Amino acid sequence: MDAFTELFVEMLSQLGPVRVRRMFGGQGLYVDDLFMAIIDDGQLFLKSDEANRERFDAAGCVPFIFPNKDGEAVVTSYRRPPEEALESPPLMLPWARLAMEAALRAANAKKPKAPAKRPAAKKASASKKAASKKTAARGG
Repeated sequence: MDAFTELFVEMLSQLGPVRVRRMFGGQGLYVDDLFMAIIDDGQLFLKSDEANRERFDAAGCVPFIFPNKDGEAVVTSYRRPPEEALESPPLMLPWARLAMEAALRAANAKKPKAPAKRPAAKKASASKKAASKKTAARGG
């Protein structure tokens, strides 16, 4: 791991264990298994979403843009943090938290919603009521 990546692993570790994975010709940074940052071409980009993108944009944080297979520019939801945050862990922390929140929202949105279940106690009592009605109907 190069010194640039090590710096941001250290900065992001305030939020939890950081894992680095090669991807997109760069590196993906995961905190607690949530994909929340990209390092590409010597630059860090943090995850943003509809809930926090305005904060990144208001601070002048430029998006991560890469060319697709046809050479067209693809603008992602990842934003470069403000320059001053790149050199200061205390200034990076609020931006890293915003990225973590966006990663959590994305992870929760991907989870399938479980169908509503009746509690087991109600199922058992419903079965007993049905059995009682059958017994009463048979005259027993």
